[in-house]
Amino acid sequence: MGAKIKVILGDITKVHADAIVNAANTSLLGGGGVDGAIHRHGGVQILEDCRKIIARQGGCRVGEAVYTTAGNLPAKYVIHTVGPFWKNGEMQESYFLTKCYQNSLKLADELACKTIAFPSISTGIYKFPKDLAAQIAIKAISDYMASNSTIEEVILVAFEEEDKDILNNALTS
Repeated sequence: MGAKIKVILGDITKVHADAIVNAANTSLLGGGGVDGAIHRHGGVQILEDCRKIIARQGGCRVGEAVYTTAGNLPAKYVIHTVGPFWKNGEMQESYFLTKCYQNSLKLADELACKTIAFPSISTGIYKFPKDLAAQIAIKAISDYMASNSTIEEVILVAFEEEDKDILNNALTS
């Protein structure tokens, strides 16, 4: 694996990377948590780009990824991916969360990004267990980066100290 994976504590809207990932909803029209923060700080340009995607394809399905410009954010792109709601592991949630990471990384490669920053996808109001989500994230990123990727650094952005510890534990195990 050529890329470096690192975990930081912070606000993803302030991360300097070629792409930041938005834990979006299927409508792409903003919401709470990371999604709301990215839309608020990024400005109207992100919403306008999302509306173009909606007009073209009707939104974004769970596990898929689309991109917009980053507006006022210190990134070039926002990659929007829709994570699964946790339903006790009975609805292929792990599969769809893996697809979120894989499809976001693939899109970042297509956009020639060298750096990409991820929040913890689906662990907020979507209730995905944080330990399991961290293990899935690390495995999906590691497996993808073992392929022919040109991404040099993957940044996992934890909003709280507990999440940072969980991600670091998954990274070192």
